[in-house]
Amino acid sequence: MKNHIKNRITLSTLVFIFALYNLNIYFDSVSASVVSPLSITALEGQLLWQKNNCTACHQLYGLGGYLGPDLTNIVSNPLKGAEYTKALLNSGIKSMPKFNFTEQEKNNLIEFFKAVDKTGYYPNKEATFNNIGWVSIKYK
Repeated sequence: MKNHIKNRITLSTLVFIFALYNLNIYFDSVSASVVSPLSITALEGQLLWQKNNCTACHQLYGLGGYLGPDLTNIVSNPLKGAEYTKALLNSGIKSMPKFNFTEQEKNNLIEFFKAVDKTGYYPNKEATFNNIGWVSIKYK
């Protein structure tokens, strides 16, 4: 009988600690203040990104497919930039298909890439781990 009570107390304590940990993670004011809303143009670019399943081949922040390059910082890359990216959107390259985007759609995608670019770096070589297991990254 004593083991039964001891097990219930242990389980209740673990559930309580788990709940406190999740409250700390999900209601952290620092990470919530970093997120900036997208402009209407950037939002339309994001919808194009999703509609054309670009994540199947490309990554943002290292997440996505591995056939194409990571596009997190493509517009701020001095060797590439917005005009280079716009040219590739319609012409395709190697295994990238030709999409035949309108000029407005290309501008929307560039605005989306600019918004992504403003939020961080990839790969982020200055990331550090906190003592609770959370990762602190450098933002732009």
